Amino acid sequence: MSASPEAGKNTRTRLPGSIWALGFVSMFMDVSSEMIHALLPVFLVSVLGASTVMVGIVEGLGEATASVTKLFSGWLSDRFGKRKFLTVLGYSLGALSKPLFAVAPSAPWVLFARFSDRVGKGIRGAPRDALVSDLAPAGLRGAAFGLRQSLDTVGAFVGPLLAIGLMALFANDFRLVFWIAVVPGLAAVAILIFGVREGGNIPRQQAARFPLRRRELQRLGSLYWGVVAVGGVLTLARFSEAFLVLRAADFGLTPALVPLVLVVMNLVYAGSAYPAGVLSDRLGRQRILAGGFVVLIAADVVLATATNLWVVMGGVALWGLHMGMTQGLLAALVAETSPANARGTAFGLFHLITGAVLLLASVIAGMLWDLLGASATFWGGAIFTGIGLIGLGIVAYRKR
Repeated sequence: MSASPEAGKNTRTRLPGSIWALGFVSMFMDVSSEMIHALLPVFLVSVLGASTVMVGIVEGLGEATASVTKLFSGWLSDRFGKRKFLTVLGYSLGALSKPLFAVAPSAPWVLFARFSDRVGKGIRGAPRDALVSDLAPAGLRGAAFGLRQSLDTVGAFVGPLLAIGLMALFANDFRLVFWIAVVPGLAAVAILIFGVREGGNIPRQQAARFPLRRRELQRLGSLYWGVVAVGGVLTLARFSEAFLVLRAADFGLTPALVPLVLVVMNLVYAGSAYPAGVLSDRLGRQRILAGGFVVLIAADVVLATATNLWVVMGGVALWGLHMGMTQGLLAALVAETSPANARGTAFGLFHLITGAVLLLASVIAGMLWDLLGASATFWGGAIFTGIGLIGLGIVAYRKR
């Protein structure tokens, strides 16, 4: 795993236009989604009179739906040998769900809108990542996934900032802001339809059945499952960013400024993901990924031992750097360790497993916080990251 296995065969030095277009598709849709999601809990409680239990149901059902749907849509894209149609379908459903938030008269209506939005995310997730892999030159896969991750993360901090600014401009008119959020969503679909081509002829996965049988899982290979294991341990170590917000609040960050935690994290994340991908194409995935593990350990130590808000924000920045150094590279490794006509399934499984592990990680982090204090949560994260670093070394040794 010290280098892309096909790096030496690549003669291209630039990414295809379709890769750039897919990056901007992700960015515009994320702007649209985050403009709504940043305001949705408050809208549910203060405008529609929903309980906090309903807020939890809306968020939990939405994310669970997305994780399960990714697996099915990834398998379906392998089954028919086509990625773009499902990607367009998923983004279109996400865009068309946005007006439902603006006209919602009650909490169940919002629940349906959120469900539709997350189904769209699930449908497009695995086929889109498989499409990136199909389109990217073999020696530039790190750059391709890094670029998509960078642009996607730009949307993750631009969306909330736009929501804050528009709420101030329009006197807290939630529904008007939700209507404005429709525009970047539709722009994403238009770019996808007219700016992205299919990734070539992919052999159909005729034998695969759903639900997946042991034979299909074994066919993905031990190297792929090693990557999944490493990604799972890393996810166990990088629990929900909500704990970064809580740590900053411990040191006096006011509620009005709480979004700055995620803005700082995503700024560093967006700025580092593409360079990390480019470096991984040149220096090898293992070195950059291992560096990302070390940076996460440093972030955990800083957050565990912080004495003031400035130190906490430094830890938040390191957290964003580790995300930039790991998330795109893990996607590139999934692409490189799975068969070409099973990549959709491979990405779907990866997203499903890491999504489930993230839920478990957040529960463990919360228990450590309640029982032993905030520092214990981050010390625990550092220990899990160290285990993941050992696992990464084992996978790299087996690949060599």
